[in-house]
Amino acid sequence: MPVFAISPRAQTFLTGVLGLSAALWLSACSRPEPAAEPIRAVKVLTVSPTSLGAVYEYSGEVKARVDSRLGFRVGGKIIRRQAELGQRVKVGQVLAQLDPQDYQLSAEASRAQVAAAQTNRDLAAADYRRYKELFDKSFIGSAELQRRETTLKSAQATLDQAQAQLSSQGNQIAYTSLVADVAGVVTAIEAEPGQVVQAGTPVVRIAQDGPRDVVFAVPEDKVAGVKVGASVTVKVWSENRQIEGQVREVAASADPVTRTYQVKVALPTQGAPALGATVNVLPQGLARAEPAVIKLPTSALRQEGRQSAVWVLDPSSMTVRAQVVEIATADGNEAVIAAGLKPGDQVVAAGVHVLSPGQKVSVYQPRKAVAGAAGSGSAPSAPTAAAPAAAAVAPALAASGK
Repeated sequence: MPVFAISPRAQTFLTGVLGLSAALWLSACSRPEPAAEPIRAVKVLTVSPTSLGAVYEYSGEVKARVDSRLGFRVGGKIIRRQAELGQRVKVGQVLAQLDPQDYQLSAEASRAQVAAAQTNRDLAAADYRRYKELFDKSFIGSAELQRRETTLKSAQATLDQAQAQLSSQGNQIAYTSLVADVAGVVTAIEAEPGQVVQAGTPVVRIAQDGPRDVVFAVPEDKVAGVKVGASVTVKVWSENRQIEGQVREVAASADPVTRTYQVKVALPTQGAPALGATVNVLPQGLARAEPAVIKLPTSALRQEGRQSAVWVLDPSSMTVRAQVVEIATADGNEAVIAAGLKPGDQVVAAGVHVLSPGQKVSVYQPRKAVAGAAGSGSAPSAPTAAAPAAAAVAPALAASGK
């Protein structure tokens, strides 16, 4: 078996390679130390009592101060309706018509009665004049003349009655046309052509031009705080603006169905919203200040079973502990705490779902920019553990000519 001789340079190279392999193997077999639990940074707020301002806001509707329901003054069958929903009408404009035939016949009968009564009156007058001449010549007594005078007066009264009846029938014919007596906007149609209506039955509803009101309802326990003349803020949500108004009327009795009280607020003439617009009403008389309470953002709350809890920070040990709290109500995006906290407690406000009891934390501090950090170069990296071994192998490789 041949024996090969190894040169000193090769021995040096092999020794370096074996040493490097042994170092790498030993470093791979050693057990790494467990990483320390990270200290989480949390946002903390200090509990302090604050006032709970109660603001009552109601939904209302803009209406005309005078809303007229117009109907015929006589009964009959509607043969035509000229008014349309949303139409603007003027004074004297015809809105609808009834069939006038029956009233025209009645008017003709009244004219015939007037003619008959006038004839009877003329005959009685001629008879009275004749008897008056005879009385003046002493051919008859005064009693006979008085009878003729009474007959004349009766005939005149009958004529007056017939003429009044004719005028009434003429009015009845005029009443078969429904005429707008106010200017405004048609807000409702309550009868259609072909329908037989009684006298006074609403046919057209008109919102009169002029002042406008906001109408809303308040519950029984709040109506005492709304006084006539009190200021009211009206929010027009469709136009994103506010209008100041005054309470004009408060209902004396509750609505039998809703058990609420209707309130009317007078709006200024200039800049009033459109009819039927929906607005939000804030009566200033109902705004009141509640006692001081503790409020927390909803991000500070978490659920523990069926209870709500928060993390309270212990400043001495910088650890957190769970604290069960009782929630009374909500105020916007904040929860009103009824029990469980006291003023001065420090509560974790964010990141509550990643904490555990007794965990160490640090108070989050906003990062501040360091001057010159952007222009500075990166720091040189520290040499690795294998760098000296690689440096020792390099001369050996160069000496072996590889």
